[in-house]
Amino acid sequence: MLSWKKCHGPGMARLLGFCWLVLVFWRGSQACPTSCSCSTTRIWCSNPSPGIMAFPRLESNSPDPENITEIYIAKQPKLESITEDDLEGYVGLKNLTVVESGLRMVAHQAFLKNPNLQYINFTKNKLTSLSRKHFRHLFLSELTLVGNPLKCSCDILWVKTFQEIKSSSETQDLYCTNENNQKIALRDLKIPNCVVPSANLITPNLTVEEGKSITLFCNTSGHPAPDVSWDVGNLVSKHMNETNKASASLKITNISSDDSGKQISCVAENIVGEAQDTVNLTVHFAPTITFLESPTSDHHWCIPFTVKGNPKPTLQWFYQGAILNESKYICTKIHVTNHTEYHGCLQLDNPTHMNNGVYTLMAKNEYGKDDKWVQAHFMGRPGIDDGTDSNYDIELYGSYDYETTSNDIGDTTNRSNQITSTDVSNRENEDSITVYVVVGIAALVCTGLVIMLIILKFGRHSKFGMKVISNDDDSASPLHHISNGSNTPSSSEGGPDAVIIGMTKIPVIENPQYFGITNSQLKPDTWPRGSPKTA
Repeated sequence: MLSWKKCHGPGMARLLGFCWLVLVFWRGSQACPTSCSCSTTRIWCSNPSPGIMAFPRLESNSPDPENITEIYIAKQPKLESITEDDLEGYVGLKNLTVVESGLRMVAHQAFLKNPNLQYINFTKNKLTSLSRKHFRHLFLSELTLVGNPLKCSCDILWVKTFQEIKSSSETQDLYCTNENNQKIALRDLKIPNCVVPSANLITPNLTVEEGKSITLFCNTSGHPAPDVSWDVGNLVSKHMNETNKASASLKITNISSDDSGKQISCVAENIVGEAQDTVNLTVHFAPTITFLESPTSDHHWCIPFTVKGNPKPTLQWFYQGAILNESKYICTKIHVTNHTEYHGCLQLDNPTHMNNGVYTLMAKNEYGKDDKWVQAHFMGRPGIDDGTDSNYDIELYGSYDYETTSNDIGDTTNRSNQITSTDVSNRENEDSITVYVVVGIAALVCTGLVIMLIILKFGRHSKFGMKVISNDDDSASPLHHISNGSNTPSSSEGGPDAVIIGMTKIPVIENPQYFGITNSQLKPDTWPRGSPKTA
């Protein structure tokens, strides 16, 4: 057991990892074609012996070919063509170089699977012609063709146009050979009956109502006569096209609202070049509320909704069947607009139970209207369980009669049935004021009771510096014993009976009934006036 642990320790793990890396590199080198070198992102073949006869392809056990971004081939005289399948695996290819080789032919769809291709160098090969159809879908930044025996024809006039458009500091000296075997600079080449095509859409107003049909017409010109096609993208509506060498038509039936904002193009193409004309399709349709949900709470309460419509619909909210006039406390917010689709919410600032109820959204434009409602519950009533308020019965929704004017859904001439956010806020403010008043009164009462209790409890123990000065030492008087005997004015300053609070002397008249003193204990001079004296 001990020896097994020693053999399977950290040293063995490192050794196994190193062996695995060596195996990976060895397998990669085995997958690379002969006369080529390969890395994870690059293939280069520059060894002429034994050389390659076909375009290099990685074996099935090689690293992912989509990671290859550059292929460099040089001095390969046996390589004569690039077929449609040679580059289909290199979807990430950006740079392609084939120089000083025997390349004669490139298939029309050779680069169909290489949308990222930007740089092509075919210097010093044996190309006599190169169609623009090879590169029509690419966004090339550079195309180098120096040193090829090009034939003067319409097929290469697009190269001249490309060089003029992509003019750089390093201008290529391109030449072609005419029928008389004369070399002509490509920049000076003029071939009769080689005309770049043009396309012109002759269309009615492309603003159409949903469900209707429309026909587009396109006139073309050019020489040779161009081929005409329609680029409709992902058009949802049913469509059918008819084309010939001079004009074309496209009929769209039962137009869908989903096609509003889409582009339709007429494309004319010949060997000289390509042209197109494009129009935007606008579809008008009645509004549809595609989404409406119960309120959610974030920074504010929000009743989310999504509305589709073109032209842009007018939005109106109703609360409990009455028009809800918006304010800074309750208002509609549109957060995202996607052509004919609007995403937003009814925003409520600190709603209470007074805002619970049925909220209805109505969207309207000249082609129709749509409405949906939602039950909103923000909080329970005070003193009642925080469940749904039963007083707002959803069944009452059917009896609501929405009052709107015929010209504008946001205006109304009868405001007796309107509930505004200000009304709701006023009711909330009144409730808040009532609560504050009640709480304030209760606080004052409690404070007074506490002060009285403190006076009654601590006053008897001279906590407040109270002293009674009396000329009578009758111990029957309860006030006789309320004295601390220090730092008080003399008794002669305040009369027969007085109470000193702090440094102030206040005369006091005792109530014998309050202290439970019998009539026999009262002195004659303390009887109330008008009372009979006992013998």
